[in-house]
Amino acid sequence: MASRRFLIRRTAALATAATAAVALAACGSSSESSSSSPSSSSGRSGDTGAMGSADPSATGSAAHGSHNTQDVSFTQQMIPHHRQAVAMADLAALRAQSPQVKDLAEKIKQAQGPEIATMSGWLESWGEQVPDDSPSGMEGMPGMGKDHLAMPGMMSHADMQKMMGLSGEAFDTAFLQMMIRHHQGAIEMAHTEQAKGAYGPCMTMAKSIVSSQSAEITEMNQMLGK
Repeated sequence: MASRRFLIRRTAALATAATAAVALAACGSSSESSSSSPSSSSGRSGDTGAMGSADPSATGSAAHGSHNTQDVSFTQQMIPHHRQAVAMADLAALRAQSPQVKDLAEKIKQAQGPEIATMSGWLESWGEQVPDDSPSGMEGMPGMGKDHLAMPGMMSHADMQKMMGLSGEAFDTAFLQMMIRHHQGAIEMAHTEQAKGAYGPCMTMAKSIVSSQSAEITEMNQMLGK
């Protein structure tokens, strides 16, 4: 009888221990679930953060590439303005007497030729019209369209005809005087672009035009003895 009671108590004790083990296991599982949940949430939060950081980057890129009507106006006017300067420089190569004038003319061509190509590329990428390169109003002379004289510093038909009729020292003087006026007009246009433009590379070019052509004006005045 005593042996029977002992077996009953032992069986009850084992059952109680088993129940406790199950309860502890359940608690452990719940704890792991709770601790893993914030981790997952944190992971999702990190993903969201990465996406969020990508948006400002895309916006910044778009902002860098934006342009306004001033940028379009500047490039559409500066292209024929540069073309006329290059045409004047071509005349200097044939008619100038001073090596300094010829060197300056070549420097002007080397600077403004690539700028024409760059600005034409901008206009094409913006879906805007690139100014016609065909001569208008004066045979064989780019930059002489009827609307071009409204631009600051542009030479008139009579001015260009005068230069074409000169050579030697007389040409040198006329070239320097006219190119100073031409540069002053370009600088005026560039200042407007710096104040009102939006496209970064275009505004950078405007700044370069102001700097380089101001230096060339100083150089030309020295050649004229001023």
